[in-house]
Amino acid sequence: MSSTDDTTARADRAGHRTHADYTGAVYGSMLAASVIIGAGSLGPFPRLQLVVLLVLTGVVFWVGHVHAQLFGAHLAQRPLDRPTILRVCREEWPIVKAAVPPALAVAVSPLLGLDLAGAAWLAVAVAVAGQVGWSAAGARQAGASWGLVSVTAAINLLLGLVIISFKIALTH
Repeated sequence: MSSTDDTTARADRAGHRTHADYTGAVYGSMLAASVIIGAGSLGPFPRLQLVVLLVLTGVVFWVGHVHAQLFGAHLAQRPLDRPTILRVCREEWPIVKAAVPPALAVAVSPLLGLDLAGAAWLAVAVAVAGQVGWSAAGARQAGASWGLVSVTAAINLLLGLVIISFKIALTH
């Protein structure tokens, strides 16, 4: 492999890693908001159960994404090896990381004097803010203009508001 090929391959891997990080974080934030809405529609969840549900759901979806990447894309191209498996696990980890801020919001909600409903609303707001923030950061990292960054943030805010509308509809 020539040095040009090696540089191109490294740039491709770095570009894929950056894309996967932001994509996973946006997806994980949206997933966390959906989990909170789903849990809230079933009745009040004790805080610890909601924190565990958020983190475990993130882990399950992470495993699903890792599996899909490894067996959907990589296996068809070449045999799996340990470095490939570890790279894919790392690339998809932001799905789990995105569940942490809403889970922390639920965990600290008693310190803010919030009841269970208030904790759920705070966690949804944190998840949607993460979704918007990660989408804007990803667009900016990809070199998008500020106008395009604004569009992607607005689209993700709209998606977050759709999730919030589900919460309102399911609790009334």
